[in-house]
Amino acid sequence: MEYISLLMFAAVCGVLLLGYPVALSLAGVALIFAGIGVSSGFFEVAFLHALPNRLYGVLNNQTLLAVPLFVFMGAMLERSKVAENLLNAMALLFGRFNAGLAISVTLVGMLLAASTGIVGATVVTMGLLSLPTMLKRGYSPAFSSGIICATGTLGQIIPPSIALVLLGDVLSSAYQKAQLTMGIFNPKTVSVGDLFAGAVIPGLILVAFYILYCIFVAVFKPDDIPKRIKLNNDETEQKLTIAMFVSALLPPLLLMFSVLGSILLGFATPTEAAGVGATGALLLALWKKQLSKDNLTAVMQTTVKITSMVFLILIGASLFSLVFRGFGGEELVHGLFQQMPGGVVGATLIVMLVIFLLGFILDFIEITFVVVPIVAPVLLAMGLDPVWLGIMIAVNLQTSFLTPPFGFALFYLRGVADKSVPTSAIYKGVIPFIIIQLILLCTLAYWPSLVTWLPNVIYG
Repeated sequence: MEYISLLMFAAVCGVLLLGYPVALSLAGVALIFAGIGVSSGFFEVAFLHALPNRLYGVLNNQTLLAVPLFVFMGAMLERSKVAENLLNAMALLFGRFNAGLAISVTLVGMLLAASTGIVGATVVTMGLLSLPTMLKRGYSPAFSSGIICATGTLGQIIPPSIALVLLGDVLSSAYQKAQLTMGIFNPKTVSVGDLFAGAVIPGLILVAFYILYCIFVAVFKPDDIPKRIKLNNDETEQKLTIAMFVSALLPPLLLMFSVLGSILLGFATPTEAAGVGATGALLLALWKKQLSKDNLTAVMQTTVKITSMVFLILIGASLFSLVFRGFGGEELVHGLFQQMPGGVVGATLIVMLVIFLLGFILDFIEITFVVVPIVAPVLLAMGLDPVWLGIMIAVNLQTSFLTPPFGFALFYLRGVADKSVPTSAIYKGVIPFIIIQLILLCTLAYWPSLVTWLPNVIYG
C-alpha cells in the first residue's frame, strides 16, 4: 500500500507536465487516488475528515498573512519605477569602470530581489530595463543574459523573500513534528525570522561572487565586456551628483532596512514588518508621484492574483499530503532514508537532487508545500539544523531555476529578450553562474555556520 503514495506523486508530476493548473492537479489526483483507495479498502476515509481543520489553520495562519503584504510591496515598488531609477544611478556611478554596468545590474538586481521577492518579476524587470542597454554598449548576448538571469533568481535567497516566508512556515511545522517523533515533548521552534537571518550571509556571498566574476570576465575575456562604456550624448552632458544618487538609492534602501531590520532586531514579526513595507512602498510611490488610480488598481490586481494562487496551491497541497500520509507514504520515505548508504549525508544528497530535478517542472511554491513537508520531518529527525536545511533548499531551487533547458528564469528572460539574442546564448551565459551557485552550495555544506551563526547571534 505504501508504494501507492509514490505512484500518486508520479501521477501528479505527469499531470503537471500536461499543463493542468497546479492546485487543481494536486487536489484532483489526491481525490482520485483516495476514491480508488476507499473502494479497494486500502485507504481510510477518516483521513479526509482532518481537511476542514487544516484549511481553517491555513486561513488563520498569521505568518502567511505576510505573503499578500510583501507581494503588494514588491508590485508597488515595481510600478514606482524604483528599478529604473536605481539602474540609471548605478550606471552613472560605475559606468566609468570596466564591467561597471554589469556590477550595476548585479547590485540593482540584489536590491530589486529584496524588494519584490519574486523571481519572475525580477528577471522580467531587469530583462526589459538592462538587457537592451548592455547589448547596445557592447556586452556579449551570452554574458548579458547570464548576469540578468542570475541576479533575477536572487529573489529566492535575499530576504525579505516570499520563498523564505513560505519555507519558514512549513519548516516550523516539520521541525516540531520531527522533535515529537524523537520524543522531545517541549519542542524548540524555528521562525521566518530565523530563515531571514540565516539567508543574509549566503546572499551577500553570492552577490560578491557574481561581482568578482564580472571583474574576472572584464580582465580575462575582454571580448564579452567592453573596456570602457561609452555614454550617450545626453548622458555625457549629465554629471553624477550626490543628490541624484542619494535620491535614487536612499528611499528604497531605507524601506528595505526598515523591513528586514525590524525583523532581525526583534522589533516586529515578519507579518508586521510586511505591513510596514507595504505602507512604505505606498509612501514611496506617492513621493515619486507614481501613485495614480491606474497604478494602484494594477498593483492590487497583481496582489490578489498572486495571493490567490499561493493559497489555492496550499489548499491543494494540504489535501495531497493528507492522502499521501493516509497511504503510508511518510513511513515509506522515513524507511527509505534510514536504509540509504551514507546515513544523513546520503539522504540529504538524494533529497537535494530530487528537489533540483523537480525545480524543472514545479515552482518553489509547489515544492515548498508538497515536497518539503514530506522530506523535512525525516531529515530534521536525523539531526539536521532546520535553518541550514531551509537555506540549502532555497539555494538549490535557485540553481534549478537557472539550469538549462527547463529553468524558469530562462523562460522569463526568453519572453522579454529581443529576437537578436538566441536561446543558445541565454543557455551559454548562465553556465558560469550555475557553477558559482554550486560552489556556494558546497561551501554552505562544508561550513554550516555561514548559515547558522547570525541566527544564533541574534536570537540565541
